[in-house]
Amino acid sequence: MSDFSDAIKKHGISLQKIQIRKLEEYVHLLWSWNERINLTRHTDYDKFAARDITDSLALAEFLRHGEKVLDVGTGGGVPGIILAIVRPDLNIELCDSTGKKALAVSEMLQELRLKIPVHHAKAATLLAEKGRRYTTLTIRAVSRLAQLLRHFAPCWSSFSRMLLVKGPNWIAERGEARHYNLTTKLALRRLKTYTAAVASKENAAAESAESVILQLCLKEDFDQIDAVIDKHRTGRR
Repeated sequence: MSDFSDAIKKHGISLQKIQIRKLEEYVHLLWSWNERINLTRHTDYDKFAARDITDSLALAEFLRHGEKVLDVGTGGGVPGIILAIVRPDLNIELCDSTGKKALAVSEMLQELRLKIPVHHAKAATLLAEKGRRYTTLTIRAVSRLAQLLRHFAPCWSSFSRMLLVKGPNWIAERGEARHYNLTTKLALRRLKTYTAAVASKENAAAESAESVILQLCLKEDFDQIDAVIDKHRTGRR
């Protein structure tokens, strides 16, 4: 068993062998590119498994078969590339406004033999294109909730919902967004709370970090979206 497989097992992650091999191939490509441009702070197997894979799998729980997903501000490809590996049924596209990051992700996808569109563009600009429509935007480590809601306010006709990965400060971010009346027409639901423990180089003791998956959609669409997600989760049990 490889060190990578050990890290996967340590964090209670269950995947097919072919997925584990592909993820290990991906993380080595990611770290190779990281030496040239800043793509990730998670530069050991433990952090990659505890944070990047765990976050991606948490998102995957709430994506139904065949959804069209746009990974916003994909950076080094998390969660988009990981989702593509563990959920090949999804129709995933990636976007990043930084050209070097979009290029790096495109090169990694070629090496991984994954045919996934990568857009060098701001997500709002992409969503403004005529005829472009997504079911879900996945958003992780991009910006504060208030900033995101301002940015995407004109774009709700181009997607149905956002799924966000947020840390323990999400309640304060929600309060800020409410203060500026940015959630008036939106329904926010916390779908999942989970904790990832990882040991740092400076401290051998495991450090825990609480994360949440938040869903945001228009209030008028909430009941329909909620029913679909609950049905999907029931079917996976």
